[in-house]
Amino acid sequence: MSALKLTNPFRIFARLRELRDEERKQAQSNLFLSQALEKEKMEGHRLAVIARTVALGLVVLLIPFLNPTLSALYYQAWVLVFIALGWLQLRLASVGYSRAELLLIFLDLFLLTALFTTANPFVSEDMPTAITYRFDNFIYFFIILAVGTLAYSWRTVWAIGTWVAILWMLGMIRVSLFGHEVPELSTLAAQAFSANPIVLGELDPNSVQPGVRIQEIVVFFMVAAILALKGWRSNQLLMRQADIAAERANLSRYFPSSLVDVLASSDRDIGAVRTQDVAVLFTDIVGFTEFAERHKPEQVMTLLRRYHAMVERVIFQNGGTLDKYLGDGVMATFGTPETKPSDAANALKATTQLLEENEAFNKGQADLGLDPIQISVGVHFGPVILGDIGPSRRLEFAVVGDTVNVASRLEAATRDLGCRCVVSEDLMRKAGYSNEALQPGLAEFSEQQAIKLRGRKTPINVCTI
Repeated sequence: MSALKLTNPFRIFARLRELRDEERKQAQSNLFLSQALEKEKMEGHRLAVIARTVALGLVVLLIPFLNPTLSALYYQAWVLVFIALGWLQLRLASVGYSRAELLLIFLDLFLLTALFTTANPFVSEDMPTAITYRFDNFIYFFIILAVGTLAYSWRTVWAIGTWVAILWMLGMIRVSLFGHEVPELSTLAAQAFSANPIVLGELDPNSVQPGVRIQEIVVFFMVAAILALKGWRSNQLLMRQADIAAERANLSRYFPSSLVDVLASSDRDIGAVRTQDVAVLFTDIVGFTEFAERHKPEQVMTLLRRYHAMVERVIFQNGGTLDKYLGDGVMATFGTPETKPSDAANALKATTQLLEENEAFNKGQADLGLDPIQISVGVHFGPVILGDIGPSRRLEFAVVGDTVNVASRLEAATRDLGCRCVVSEDLMRKAGYSNEALQPGLAEFSEQQAIKLRGRKTPINVCTI
């Protein structure tokens, strides 16, 4: 996140452009930030237009008290035009740079300046243009600025301050050089206040009072700059929150929602390398290669999506972590990133639930006109190594070690053993189920047997279904 650091104050405009470009790049690379900016912009714009409509509606009611003549209708009609322009801006509102939107904002400010620097055509009295210009009308620009902070980015708020300063200065020059004057009024004022030059300067009807006009410009620009700075800080907060949302979404790909909240609020670095005991589960579709050969690509992808969704739901329901998809296979762990006493038992429950869900899954296959499938599962418990692996641009949280290898080969052993599931004795023991006292829900597990796994010299005791 960039900071607004300026060692040279004359580089402020260049620095503002740099910040704008950095925010655009970040929004393009972060989907959550892009969505957050769009939501914030549209909600803010709707609120701004409503606030603008209410404020200008009150101005319509205020005008007759300030000008109790029929000429007030002229200004009331213009206020309605500005209300319509506000709703048109909402219709054209978009996230990011919009020429049409900026043009309408500039049109707002230009018309307001023109209104205050030209005479009301319905006023019959011969009045100097300067009277209209200096009649405390400048305060209405603050309404535009206030609603702008609700709807627009800090850059646009800064632009409003800059445009108003330029337009009001040009208005002062125009009125001074080309405005209608009534010299008789200046003569009368000079005669009345000849002994009070300060009062004369304030009351001369043909004077634009440049000192007061400069004061208005400077104060407005300072207020706009402060509001733009506040908008920039709010934008930085929004960008940080979007980054957090992206991180939480990334966590939710692997962990159940209940654990995501815990991890997001924890100061612990889950990517730090460490060793701990976990249960590792592998599952895949038996005969997937043949299925893929017999079916269309769309049907294969439909199968994989449904199968992965089923496995994810079961894993998360039992407090597990979805480690990775391996084509038609899935690797899951129980005990990452934090261990629990129930990890082995949860893995065992997930195993039996997956086998039960296989039947319901095949009913859905039949409804889609697809062949039924059979899944196989292998589960082991033991020490693993956890941590981030890969280059900095492709970091991935990984679980590796002998326990992972054993679990994978237990799943592969289901083909040779002619069963659907192979669970190691280590996991059964850790889960609290001895061979002699299996709980009723696990009674379908067979007697223990020792099997030899590829790449390992020592046989391993397992139970099967």
